[in-house]
Amino acid sequence: MNRKFISKSNRVLRKVLNSKENLDIIKDLIEAFLEIQIEEITLNPYLESKSKNLPAEENFGIADVRITMKNQEELNVGIQFIDGCYAQNKMLLYYAQIHSNQIEYQDGREIAKTITLNLLDFNYLKADNYFNKIVIPSKTENQIELYVIELPKFKTSHEKELQKKEAWMTYLCGKPEDKMEKAIKKFNKIEKLDKLLKEYWENEVME
Repeated sequence: MNRKFISKSNRVLRKVLNSKENLDIIKDLIEAFLEIQIEEITLNPYLESKSKNLPAEENFGIADVRITMKNQEELNVGIQFIDGCYAQNKMLLYYAQIHSNQIEYQDGREIAKTITLNLLDFNYLKADNYFNKIVIPSKTENQIELYVIELPKFKTSHEKELQKKEAWMTYLCGKPEDKMEKAIKKFNKIEKLDKLLKEYWENEVME
């Protein structure tokens, strides 16, 4: 994993990314992984507003956003890093948290389908692919959709030019270093995140 994410990865990235000024980075990451086009994206502030009151085992998640795609379909999207402990429980608990939080917004919105992107720094599924979609049938209209992204399974090609999804994976993995630098130089949203993280660690103080 990219060493800029060490020390409570979710907390660091939540602090860096959860602002209107940096929604463009979250938008770019979601578009790359889900291969969609986003017309509008807004922050759902519920998790951040409650984070100080959550116990440590529930205080996870990088971002919680509502997106509108080009076809006008709306989605609720959550992104989180997961460590090696209780991965399945954390995926399901986070999904439930992100989905059920919609009733707290009190802005007249309809409940939208929820999906989560779960970034793992260890191998979890038997599949060889680093990017997998898990669908759990539900009695409600929307099925539960969990995307599992296993960083150790990602292998970059030294011969091919980096595409956006590969560039994000290379940056999240933090290696190989030469490819990571190319990803930063080629894609401005990755470059922006890298600068934000450098500034964070330069100004980071013990809490």
